[in-house]
Amino acid sequence: MTISHAHLLESLSKGIASDGQPAGVYQLKNSHGMVATFMDVGATWLSCQVPVRDEMREVLLGCDTMDKFNQHSAFMGVTVGRYANRIANGQFSIDGTPFQIEVSETGHMLHGGKIGFDKYRWNVDAATEQRIQFSIVSADGDQGFPGEAKVIVTYELTELNEVKIGYTATTSKPTLMNLTNHAYFNLMGADSGEDCLGHVLSVNANQFLPTDELGIPVGELRDVADTGFDFLSPKVIGQDLLLDEEQKLCNGYDHSFLLSEECLEGECAATVTSPDSLLTMKMFTTKPAVQLYTGNFLQGTPNRIDGEYDTYGGVALETQYLPDSPNHPLWPRQSCVLREGEIYSHSTIYQFFNNM
Repeated sequence: MTISHAHLLESLSKGIASDGQPAGVYQLKNSHGMVATFMDVGATWLSCQVPVRDEMREVLLGCDTMDKFNQHSAFMGVTVGRYANRIANGQFSIDGTPFQIEVSETGHMLHGGKIGFDKYRWNVDAATEQRIQFSIVSADGDQGFPGEAKVIVTYELTELNEVKIGYTATTSKPTLMNLTNHAYFNLMGADSGEDCLGHVLSVNANQFLPTDELGIPVGELRDVADTGFDFLSPKVIGQDLLLDEEQKLCNGYDHSFLLSEECLEGECAATVTSPDSLLTMKMFTTKPAVQLYTGNFLQGTPNRIDGEYDTYGGVALETQYLPDSPNHPLWPRQSCVLREGEIYSHSTIYQFFNNM
C-alpha cells in the first residue's frame, strides 16, 4: 500500500508540531513521476515514491500525521546535528578547551543532544518543483556546543531520479559539525510488511568500527575481511546477521564503515537492491564514513497506515564522520572541527534505478 501524495500533504499540514504551529510540507517532482516529500520540522525527508512498473513504490519509512511524528524516537528522515551519532560521555575538547554537551539517558550524546536539529523548525529559503532549501541558526552554547552556527540543508530531485542532499555550515567559534539524514529505506515498499533483511547490499569499505552495546567505540578500526561486516561484494543483509559479537550487542548492524578513498572522488559508496530485483538504490557521498543501521529497535514505531513498523523494517545508510571522532584525532579523514572563516560543505546522493 502506498499513501497518495495528496493525503500526505493534507494530513501532515493539518497537524501541530511541538511549537504549536502546523508543519510546512513540500513536494518535489520530476518528469519520470518520482515524488519526494519534505517538511520544515526537522528539515525532514518524509516520503520518496518511485515508479516501479505500473505502480508507485514508497521506499522511505515515515509518518502521515504530526501526532505520529511527535511520538516516534527513531529519527525517521530527519536532519541530524550538530553532531550525528555518538560522543562518549558528551565530552570533547577543542584546542585544549573542554566541553560538556547534553547527553541522553545512556549518559552519552546521541544525534546532537536532547534538542538537536531534528527538533528545530527550519526556515524555508527557497522552494521550486525540484529543489528546496532549509536553514537554521543554532545559538552559541546550543546543547553545549560552542559557536553560533548557521546551517543550510538543500534537497534536490533530479531528472536522473537522484535525491541530492547538500549541507553547508559556518560558525562564529571553533565547533563540531557532522550533519546527516536519518532516512530508512525499504525498496519493497515501506508499508509492505517486508523487512530489510532480504535486500542485497554492498558497501565500498574495507574497515568498520567496533563499538559497545551503547554504540561507543571500543578500539581501533578493524578489517571487514572474515567478518559479517564484509559487504565489499553484494550479499543479502540477513546472510550474516548476528554472526559477530559486535552485532549481538545491538541486535544487528548499527556500525560505521570507513569508506574507501575512491568514494571521495565520486565512486559509489553503497548499493541496495530490492529482493524482487526491480529497484536498486546507489549512494554517493563526500563524507568519509557511513553508519549502517538495520532498524534493530524499530518495533512499535508508528507507520503511515495506522499500524507500526517492526524490527528490521528498514535500513539506514547515514553518511557522516565516525562516532566519537572528536576524541580520536588519529583516525583517518575525521576533521570534524569547523572553525571561523571555514565553510562546512558536504553532499550525499541517493539514486534510484528501475531494473526492468
